[in-house]
Amino acid sequence: MSEIIRRDPRREWIARNRLHPDYATVLAEMSGGAVSEWMGPNGVMRKDPRAIGFIGPNGVRRIDRSGLQQGGQSPAAAAAARDSRRTVTIEQPAFLVAVVPDMTGGRLSGHDKDLLGLARRVADADADQPGAVVAILFGEHKGEEGGELKEQALGEAGIDRVVHLEDERYAGFAPEARLAVLSAVEREMAPRFWLLPDSPLGGADLGRRLSLRLGERAATGVWQIEADQDAPLGWQCTARGGAGSLDIQRPLPRVALALAECAEPVDETRHAAEHLTLAASIPTNLSRIEDLGQVAVDPAGVALDEAEFILSGGNGVKDWEAFHHAAKVLGATEGASRVAVDDGFMARDRQVGATGTWVTARVYVAVGISGAIQHLQGIQRCDKVVAINLDPGCDIIKRADLAVIGDSTQILAALVAMVEQQRGGQRDAA
Repeated sequence: MSEIIRRDPRREWIARNRLHPDYATVLAEMSGGAVSEWMGPNGVMRKDPRAIGFIGPNGVRRIDRSGLQQGGQSPAAAAAARDSRRTVTIEQPAFLVAVVPDMTGGRLSGHDKDLLGLARRVADADADQPGAVVAILFGEHKGEEGGELKEQALGEAGIDRVVHLEDERYAGFAPEARLAVLSAVEREMAPRFWLLPDSPLGGADLGRRLSLRLGERAATGVWQIEADQDAPLGWQCTARGGAGSLDIQRPLPRVALALAECAEPVDETRHAAEHLTLAASIPTNLSRIEDLGQVAVDPAGVALDEAEFILSGGNGVKDWEAFHHAAKVLGATEGASRVAVDDGFMARDRQVGATGTWVTARVYVAVGISGAIQHLQGIQRCDKVVAINLDPGCDIIKRADLAVIGDSTQILAALVAMVEQQRGGQRDAA
């Protein structure tokens, strides 16, 4: 048989047409099973920006940082990949790496998971003498429903030990009370490293207070670490300086405040997340700050890049009055696709996408948006994406964590009625 490679124009055409039903299958065949890149007809390596990633060394698919999802992956396949994680138990760790997540809204944020991935890298550097990651959590951990699922979520994030304090005095902005807990952890466990998120949600302030209490010169703005045998603690870090205009390299100190995307989140192993209790009593009369709670704001006045809940409309929205009413009832900040903005239905500052505003919402609801590549780039860092669309084959459906196929006007009306009914029941109960 001849070894000359023959071209199949039809298969090449299908590989270029991402909306074709056989797109994922043909792409996998042409790339030998890896759909992220393949050899084009002219000998040029081509990459698929919608590829979900690659298969890791343990047979688990690793998710790419863009957050885009491959259309051919079924929910059952995603669940199977999750169940195939390798379980790791560290009975007697050589040292501890303490992590203090922000836990925004009672859940691990993307920044928190990146920080835990960084801690995991430090703890697992020496396979003969591995360390353990201990997380100090304040307030309620919502996670999933049920205690066992909460522990599973913590273990899948890479946590070996958990110190969880749900007392009311640690809720909200309580840096002095939280610092007392961290001081107790330092006395009882003596972690080798302290890692906190360098974020305005509390981690940046608490990390600087902790470094002052421990007499350490903390590293802030850390975005990369490398092993270095000449460093005092065996690691060197690279941090942002000069308002992000330059990189500063220094030995990694005991206290480090890391930026988002400082490391890949843990996605191939599952850890024990064993609960620990502090032996020493924590003083209760330290706080000189009274947290008066959050100030209510109008969601319509929140900038898109700061909003946590966005209801975004596109060309598929036919009743804009109902759309605005739904956003008001749901308490969501309004966004729009470029088409809706160009047609005059929404202001230019409400445009989401690479040509508008890049958003980082915890929940992003796309109503009647097909999902152009520029729009998908703008929502790639959103935690959860919900798509409401009539077309089950559009690109936003492939990106969405939850897709609802149907008329957007009817779906929004049903959602508004459900919310109003629930709020009415709560008022009657009160």
